[in-house]
Amino acid sequence: MASVKATSLRKIYENGFVAVHGADFTVEDGEFVVLVGPSGCGKSTTLRMIAGLESITEGDLRIGDDRVNDVPPKDRDIAMVFQNYALYPHMTVFDNMAFGLKLRKFAKDEIDTRVRQAADILGIAPILDRKPGQLSGGQRQRVAVGRAIVRKPRVFLFDEPLSNLDAKLRVQMRTEISKLHRQLGATMIYVTHDQVEAMTMGDRIVVMKDGHIQQVDAPLNLYNAPVNKFVAGFIGSPSMNFVAGRLVDDDGKTAFRAEGNAFTVSVSESSRSELDGRVGQEVVLGIRPEDIYVAGSPYIPGPVAEFDLLLDVLEPMGNEIVLYARSLDQTIVARVAPQALPEPGKSIRLAFDASRLHFFDAETGESLSRAERQAA
Repeated sequence: MASVKATSLRKIYENGFVAVHGADFTVEDGEFVVLVGPSGCGKSTTLRMIAGLESITEGDLRIGDDRVNDVPPKDRDIAMVFQNYALYPHMTVFDNMAFGLKLRKFAKDEIDTRVRQAADILGIAPILDRKPGQLSGGQRQRVAVGRAIVRKPRVFLFDEPLSNLDAKLRVQMRTEISKLHRQLGATMIYVTHDQVEAMTMGDRIVVMKDGHIQQVDAPLNLYNAPVNKFVAGFIGSPSMNFVAGRLVDDDGKTAFRAEGNAFTVSVSESSRSELDGRVGQEVVLGIRPEDIYVAGSPYIPGPVAEFDLLLDVLEPMGNEIVLYARSLDQTIVARVAPQALPEPGKSIRLAFDASRLHFFDAETGESLSRAERQAA
């Protein structure tokens, strides 16, 4: 296995479009790193530059100790699993998995050993004699992964490999890929637009937007200490609530007042050192739906700020209820424990966990409370 280091990677197409702006990140030997972001953010282009399928306009790419900018894909010792399975329909599962080894003139016994070992790991040994048309989507994806495993490459690359699977199978396959990573101790780079996949699979996550890397961090650090409003809103489902307003002096204490005076909430002691000097400035308050509770419920963890809102919609999920409420033009989404709630159209009193408030600069979107989150 090997590390991968991208230094100031840029991709500029002939029409002048800049797909990737100076990407800098390192994937350590044996690490599972996920590139995540919305469509068009440059994550697949970055992966394709690592694979050698896209030329690198500027910057350096190293796999292990080797600079590979101009090395052909076949000589980079990588294996790639695509969104479409790209299996040969006329070949059996065994022959699909063995094809790359045959091209490289491996001995027949070595090919047989590698294919059967990979099939055992993936649980597809019983279907080695079948052809792709006889397989389910999940089985085809396992075959595609198996074809990569038999290569024993330095780096595995995955380009949205689960996008064509149904929801239940996606959960199963992402678990299996995570287990596979632990078994092989392999260096893996995985591209997805699904933040749930990113959070559950990656040792670290590279969040991208418009060709720029926004943050490279461990999953829980992204969740608890996002560097900006984009990362905060992209990580987590439902998305973080954002409320525009300004910081005010409330009886000598710094507080946040929402636009239209929809509500006012005091800033926690731990955040004041960051925010006291910004009284009078416009900021954006962020709070995750899971940090909002129904007032008076036994689940509230600590000091709270309570507000009366109008309940719009309830979405009972069995293990939780997602509710949508509003005050003036501010809509708030909350994830609460199953309990008796008012009917839509009635008033509901919600409690914000005051220790879990995030604040962002209204102009730049940069976090004003990240240092405190990291220290916590």
